[in-house]
Parts: sequence; structure tokens; C-alpha cells
Amino acid sequence: MIWKYILGWFVLLIVAIINGAVRDGVYGQSLGELTAHQLSTLVGIILFGFIIWEMTRLWPLRSSKQAWLVGAIWVGMTICFEFLFGHYVMGNSWQRLLHDYNILEGRLWAAVLVWTLIAPYLFTRISQRRMER
Repeated sequence: MIWKYILGWFVLLIVAIINGAVRDGVYGQSLGELTAHQLSTLVGIILFGFIIWEMTRLWPLRSSKQAWLVGAIWVGMTICFEFLFGHYVMGNSWQRLLHDYNILEGRLWAAVLVWTLIAPYLFTRISQRRMER
């Protein structure tokens, strides 16, 4: 079961890349970098919500522990990808990569990670409660 969710993470990755490309190519210049970043964070959270909801419906998780494990694996994979790909492939400095985590400067990327962590648990609990009725 967990392997399906690990593979499912790649769907989230593709959606995140497309979301970033739309931000950069469509509205990023007209809104300004920070506002565009904030908007794409909100859009990403909404899109991830739909995808994670569908995954939890397609592949029901058996327990809260399993749901938290999926969320933690996804966050770990996301951070590893972001920093390893971002630094070694894209050539971004560590400082540049860490910049998106600075909430005091209006950077909201951490909200995506928090959502990615809790969404499997939240949607699993919703599904379990519906089945109890």
C-alpha cells in the first residue's frame, strides 16, 4: 500500500512543477514575485487536496498511523527533491533554497509541506467516519 503512495508522490511532483510553470509563465510578472509565490502556494494546496483526497479514496489507508507515515514520507521526499534537485541540478544556492521557508518574509512554502503532511491523515479520518455511519 505504501508503495502506491510513494509512486503517487510523483503525481504531486508533476502538479507542483506545472503549478510553478504557470506561475512563472502566466501571472508571475504581473503580480510580482512574492504575491505570485503566495498565490501559487494557495493553488498548490488546493490541487494537492484534490489529488490526495482521490488517492485516499482509491487506496484507503488502514490506520491513522499509516496516514501519518504517508504524509511524513511525502514531506521527506519533497524536501529531498527540492534541495538535491534544486542545488545540484538547477544550481541554486542553499541560501536561495532556504529563502522559501522564511515565513517572516511572506514566504508560504512551508504551508504546502504542512498540508502534505496532514492531508492523508485528515482525509483518512473523514473516510473512516463516513464508513462508520
